Amino acid sequence: LDMNIFSKKGEKIYSITSPNSKYDKVKLRFNLKGTTINIFEDDDIKYIINSDSSTISNNNKIVELNGNVELKSVNQDNEVLYGDNLIWNINKSKYELIGNIKFENTNVLMYSNKALLGKDNIIEFFNPVKYIIKGDNNANKYEINSENAYYNINKETLSFSAKNKRVRSKIYF
Repeated sequence: LDMNIFSKKGEKIYSITSPNSKYDKVKLRFNLKGTTINIFEDDDIKYIINSDSSTISNNNKIVELNGNVELKSVNQDNEVLYGDNLIWNINKSKYELIGNIKFENTNVLMYSNKALLGKDNIIEFFNPVKYIIKGDNNANKYEINSENAYYNINKETLSFSAKNKRVRSKIYF
């Protein structure tokens, strides 16, 4: 399957490729294996998403990816979000990752069980969050544990919040 989805204004929203696809006429959805999705912004690829399998439903407005989901930011510093599952609501421009979330770039690692990426390019990580700054040879240099964390992709800033517990940090020498 090679499919391109366009907005009502004719702008390309995303393209999807899969070596194995089936269309369910009863449930009105595509079932895909080995999925690759390119998400566009102003005719440029913004994100590339890979997964083991996926479904496209609701007239191509809801995309659910399952198994070894990998969301790569094309314009940023090797930033990749990994997770078990991803639900993309196209109308709301919201990506929800669930299960074994890992965010990685050249300087940091962040782990969580759930993360949301919105149109504002802020990734919200949900309880529990473990944040690690990489040192030389990728050894842990600094570690923070928190209930929630917010990473601004554009500004490369990070903030932590906790309602019931303190934000904990460790420095490695």
